[in-house]
Amino acid sequence: MSAGTYPHTRLRRWRASAARRALVREAHLAPQDLLWPVFIQPEEGRSPVATLPGVERLGPQALLEAAAEAVELGIPGLVLFPVIPAADKSEDAAEALNDDGLVPRSIRALKAAQPELLVVTDVALDPYTSHGQDGLLDDAGYVRNDATVNMLARQALVHARAGADIVAPSDMMDGRVGQIRSVLERDRLHNVLILSYAAKYASGFYGPFRDAVGSAANLAGADKYSYQMDPANGAEALREVEQDLAEGADAVMVKPGLPYLDIVQRVKAQFGVPTFVYQVSGEYGMLKAAAAAGMLDERAAVLEALTSMKRAGADAILSYYAPQVARWLREGAA
Repeated sequence: MSAGTYPHTRLRRWRASAARRALVREAHLAPQDLLWPVFIQPEEGRSPVATLPGVERLGPQALLEAAAEAVELGIPGLVLFPVIPAADKSEDAAEALNDDGLVPRSIRALKAAQPELLVVTDVALDPYTSHGQDGLLDDAGYVRNDATVNMLARQALVHARAGADIVAPSDMMDGRVGQIRSVLERDRLHNVLILSYAAKYASGFYGPFRDAVGSAANLAGADKYSYQMDPANGAEALREVEQDLAEGADAVMVKPGLPYLDIVQRVKAQFGVPTFVYQVSGEYGMLKAAAAAGMLDERAAVLEALTSMKRAGADAILSYYAPQVARWLREGAA
């Protein structure tokens, strides 16, 4: 090829050194982009989750230790998922409304110990139901939408009164964001944020999470297809997001993460609102298993996966890897 026709643009020029690559990097991952999901239990101590290597259920003191760790690492918040004893579960999920239950006690302890740390709570009934579904059932076993929404709004109010910064309804019932916003405003809790799981798919990647909170056995093989989204649908996710924003959501969540980056990108492009993504338990488990088998470099693969979520448009990422990633990023900056 002659010099006159050879292209003058060589895109590899910017890739020739680490300094050049850093200068034009488009997506940046930092500890402040992360939220750390933690499982909380009423008993003191820690108990491992067999299907989530490296993840533990935390008792009250262990939770405070995790909070201090998060602050030290620059992680802005924890997301609380309760492990409710079987004796406290019921058909009507009444324990979810207990002002002195596991979640409100944990919120108060966290805000007393680390007042600047964001406390995010899962607003959902499945940890509290004896059947493992995210709502109240009719006689045919179908989840009743409006009765469930009423419970969720009351549950969110319990969390907000205890001091939660962000309530995050993850149930996928129609209309729940609007009702939660109404009760919060009525109680003058104007600054409590609503992070809506607006596009939560009926995914096969949730198994280890259900083991961790103890709802897998309660489900007994049942599914959640009648309220969580069909993985084949994309346009429907945009309708869900639009509806939740109109009802008063301050941020929206796409869940799971890596298989749904197209949804993250479409949501961010169309609405331009704070968009969160959840790297769910199955995603975490796959990376852990592949790394343990020597199939990939865990650090490189995890950072690549999370950076791809930022590249797609995510403002924040929920990940069980949060503390480890924060350490890796710190090491990389040293």
